[in-house]
Amino acid sequence: MSCARILVAGSVAAAFLLALGVHADPAGRIVVSDLKPLLQRAIDAGYARGVMQGAAAAYVRQKFDTSTAIEIDVRVLHALPQPGCSRLEVRTRQKDVLENGRRADKELRYQVSYCRDGRFPTKE
Repeated sequence: MSCARILVAGSVAAAFLLALGVHADPAGRIVVSDLKPLLQRAIDAGYARGVMQGAAAAYVRQKFDTSTAIEIDVRVLHALPQPGCSRLEVRTRQKDVLENGRRADKELRYQVSYCRDGRFPTKE
């Protein structure tokens, strides 16, 4: 198949997926406007990869004077005693962030206990 045919076929497929409402960035990350879908997906699958969009992402991009994507990776560290609950590690990354007069790539890692149904587990 020629390069032109592959390019046209790829463009048609991308347009079709967008028309269906399938949202993923080129790196295979799901597009989210808040963290909850990534936390839930990680509990179900062991990990989740996303890219933040929407008002919160726009605020962060403006605050740090960058137009780069906010990538988020979530992985299960271990299951908790309550059914559907896990301890998760969340890692966010953004390139070319302006902070204290310097530009650099930034990363933030933290952990959270979360349940599939959207609640935070109680201590037992």
